[in-house]
Amino acid sequence: MFHFVQIILALFIRMLFPTKIIGKKNIPKGACILSSNHTSNMDAVMLAVKTWEKKYYLAKKELFKNKFMGFFLRKFGAIQIDRQANDITAIKNCLKVLKNNKKLVIFPEGTRVHNENMELGEVKHGVAMFAIKAKVPIVPIFITKKPKMFRRNRIYVGTPFTLEEFYGKKLTEEEMNKAGDIVTAKMNELREFAMNPLTKKK
Repeated sequence: MFHFVQIILALFIRMLFPTKIIGKKNIPKGACILSSNHTSNMDAVMLAVKTWEKKYYLAKKELFKNKFMGFFLRKFGAIQIDRQANDITAIKNCLKVLKNNKKLVIFPEGTRVHNENMELGEVKHGVAMFAIKAKVPIVPIFITKKPKMFRRNRIYVGTPFTLEEFYGKKLTEEEMNKAGDIVTAKMNELREFAMNPLTKKK
């Protein structure tokens, strides 16, 4: 069912939201975390239809209030999370996805952020925590513009990296801040590559 819906959506997306994905080969086989900036509710859809393999996404619980929408979201790989609480169930479900050798998409800013320069908002520690606990690579992703109908857009997939230096350590606030800073730096590095034409020519 997932791939059938994916193909149907892809036909409409291609016409309405012309988007090129660059660096798709950087997505490794098996479990990993795709860490992307968050420009709109279309981001998850764009990532889903632009890459074939089914991925799983964290989605705020408010989106599941409508039963029909909730059913559709779950089929598409959405994992419900309460952003106002320490949602242990959501955390366990995310770790289960990675343990089962699947891919997890996280928007670490936690909310939609779009400004003139596409600067990142505050990158929260969820990506780092899951990557360390599950011992999986992180793949930075950068969407260059907020998706709008008939406007060309680009999605850049960066080089995977790991947080191996934190494996087996007690994840204190200090350690998580260090790990989070690495994730932020990698995402900003990709943003610079995507947004700066001079960088691309190197």
